[in-house]
Amino acid sequence: MDREKQQLSIEAARLYYLSDYSQQEIAKQLDLSRPTVSRLLQYAKEKGYVQITVMDPFEDLNELSSLLKEKYDLLEAHVVFSPKDDYPTITEYLSQFGAEYLQDTVKDGDIVGVSWGTTMYQIAQKMQPKQVKGVEVVQLKGGISHSHVNTYSAETIQLFAEAFQTAPRYLPLPVVFDSAAVKEMVEQDRHIQRIIEMGKQANIAVFTVGTVRDEALLFRLGYFREEEKALLKASSVGDICSRFYDQEGRICSEAINNRTIGVELDDLRTKERSILVAGGHRKVASIHGALRGKYANVLIIDQHTARVLLNVTK
Repeated sequence: MDREKQQLSIEAARLYYLSDYSQQEIAKQLDLSRPTVSRLLQYAKEKGYVQITVMDPFEDLNELSSLLKEKYDLLEAHVVFSPKDDYPTITEYLSQFGAEYLQDTVKDGDIVGVSWGTTMYQIAQKMQPKQVKGVEVVQLKGGISHSHVNTYSAETIQLFAEAFQTAPRYLPLPVVFDSAAVKEMVEQDRHIQRIIEMGKQANIAVFTVGTVRDEALLFRLGYFREEEKALLKASSVGDICSRFYDQEGRICSEAINNRTIGVELDDLRTKERSILVAGGHRKVASIHGALRGKYANVLIIDQHTARVLLNVTK
């Protein structure tokens, strides 16, 4: 009798869990009553013939966050769930979390320094109005280009400013000048000095990282000659605010850096919150270099990229 019950319970379990039959359909198939089928399914679980595992995609996010925080000595690490391991999906989920994080974090009297780029624009589009007093929003780097490629720099800071009930502080300049001498001369203007100083004083900075791939945004904006692009591809892993660094986070070309206007990377180390929002396999090296350089103390990243990043040893 027990053997027959065992066999019936296993058969019922196969139909229910593997073939997606309803209990009523199983009852008809095996010529049993529905309550008997229910008891057989329960028996199969009690005997261990059926073992149910629920895979929670969120269960390891806290562990990944803790590991990243420890590895890079971060103030905060937030690993965001992305259902797909592709760049557009990852960016969509990271930008949503980034917008919510900023709305929870920014308080009265803060100065928020904002970079630009695809991720930053998506964050800006998702920002919701928040009632705060005395908040300033300032552009961390120049955003004018002679290229037809749209950086959305003006739209990005405008949306940030609208969210925090303030006027945007633009840096209406190219981010990279043709010569260091011209850049230094422009910096002498008292209005430009004031914007740059405000970016330096910002207690919150939010930015992403760029790559050194051929299709990287900065390479498409016409700032660099071909030999400069080749140099950056060979010696750097990415950029923050258009300042290029190597895998250890060191500036890789002082000559190009001296032509770049906006926040210095060293200034990012002094922020109350220096927030890096980035993900995708293409950005692993640039994220790692930025964190090795201590340019961010808050990281917002997806779980796919987080796992790869944790395996980077150099």
